[in-house]
Amino acid sequence: MSIELKGVTKKFGDNAVVSNVTFSVKEGELMALLGPSGGGKTTVLRMIAGLEMPTAGDVFIRGKRVNDVSVQQRNIGFVFQNYALFKNMTVFKNIAFGLKIKKWKRAETEARIEELLKLFGLEGLERRYPHQLSGGQRQRVAIARALAPNPSVLLLDEPFGAVDAKIRQELREWLVTLHHDLNVTTIFVTHDQEEALEVANRIVIFSRGILEQVGTPREVYDQPANEFVARFIGAMNILEPEVRGEVARIGEMEFPAPGHADGEKLRIGFRPYAVQVSSDLTQYRYHAVLRHTFFLGVLLRVEMELPSGLMIRARMTKEDYAHQGLEDGKEVSLQIRQYRVLAREAAALPPESELRYQPPPVLGENI
Repeated sequence: MSIELKGVTKKFGDNAVVSNVTFSVKEGELMALLGPSGGGKTTVLRMIAGLEMPTAGDVFIRGKRVNDVSVQQRNIGFVFQNYALFKNMTVFKNIAFGLKIKKWKRAETEARIEELLKLFGLEGLERRYPHQLSGGQRQRVAIARALAPNPSVLLLDEPFGAVDAKIRQELREWLVTLHHDLNVTTIFVTHDQEEALEVANRIVIFSRGILEQVGTPREVYDQPANEFVARFIGAMNILEPEVRGEVARIGEMEFPAPGHADGEKLRIGFRPYAVQVSSDLTQYRYHAVLRHTFFLGVLLRVEMELPSGLMIRARMTKEDYAHQGLEDGKEVSLQIRQYRVLAREAAALPPESELRYQPPPVLGENI
């Protein structure tokens, strides 16, 4: 492993901002630390860098415990959220700063900077100052400076937070390409779920200083460990049916619930993509009225109201929506093709809580 955290806790006074966090980062991996503001992700990044010391637990880099190792000795490149470029230095001197500290020879320094300028698309900008660059160019200079001394690990704190949406998208694609070319172990902090899902090989999700889940983008989206992850990663319909017999009911909707006690209230979660909608009222068991349609580009989000007042969100392609002749106010039939029973707290879901059925139900059958 390139990086390991074992039982790491960080307290400021009596306040634990990170609590008993354990996870590892593979060599050459691109990992995202994701969570809402105050979740502890930046503190974790700073402990890996050596800018903060753990109150308890251990940090390992390439098998070596580094709790007492200085920032300079960890061979880590760190890019701050505000880039922290030196305003009175040119692009060339900014990138050369770390090499100067490490006493690289002039010829080696110039060769390395020339290499990075070409790799980062900054050729011709070496004499410019930060205020003469665009936001995207400043970000690339900051990353080039961090990578100049050939660090074993690159850490990025909210790397794309200070640029507009279009440039942010370009930088995401650029970072993925750069990582593929350089294969440097990289960890970046973000509160943007889409960014983490699009860029990272794996995602570590934090909330209130607690590690909620570690997994690939597909795992955390399709197999959320608990309700917090389910709600935080993408849209999620959540219902709270009550168990009667071996069936959980809410309004007109029913869900098989073997093994659950009578009177127990479950938390049922399902993604909008798991809801199938048809203009043919005989196709699916449940009926609803389409209340709102939201245009999302390639996809549409539709909100439907069942007779009991339950609101369900679904996603459809523009083509399917148009083909079925759907419009707000129209009655439709629907089914939920997969769902999960969500754990309320941070805990792995039991196997029986995963996919509840495979074949689509037909009129008159329970799902």
